Amino acid sequence: MRTLLNIIWLVFAGFWLAVGYAVAGLICCVLIVTIPFGIASFRIAGYVLWPFGRRVVDKPTAGVWSAVGNVIWVLVAGLWLAIGHLLTAIPLFVSIIGIPMGIANLKLIPVSLTPLGKQIVPTDAPFA
Repeated sequence: MRTLLNIIWLVFAGFWLAVGYAVAGLICCVLIVTIPFGIASFRIAGYVLWPFGRRVVDKPTAGVWSAVGNVIWVLVAGLWLAIGHLLTAIPLFVSIIGIPMGIANLKLIPVSLTPLGKQIVPTDAPFA
């Protein structure tokens, strides 16, 4: 079932959202100082391509600098990516088969706002 949902997700929402994250990552990697933001953006782009069967958890080693970086991220790119998730979720809720994908899209909003200090793990990982 996860594979079927991931394929439908990729066609209707995942590809364009991943492109948005990849563009944000490329822009962040142009400047040397913002490379950690670019790496986080690329990591989430991979998650957005195939989200079912994986989840986002807090990284235990994240510190104060992750929180400071998340504030900067929200101001620069996070707000626009969260709006993209919201605008993509609305049409997905229209059809019955799109409801799980719309819910998944809304679950991606917090990670689009605060990507630093997060880790993507499989849902069946025992100690995630």
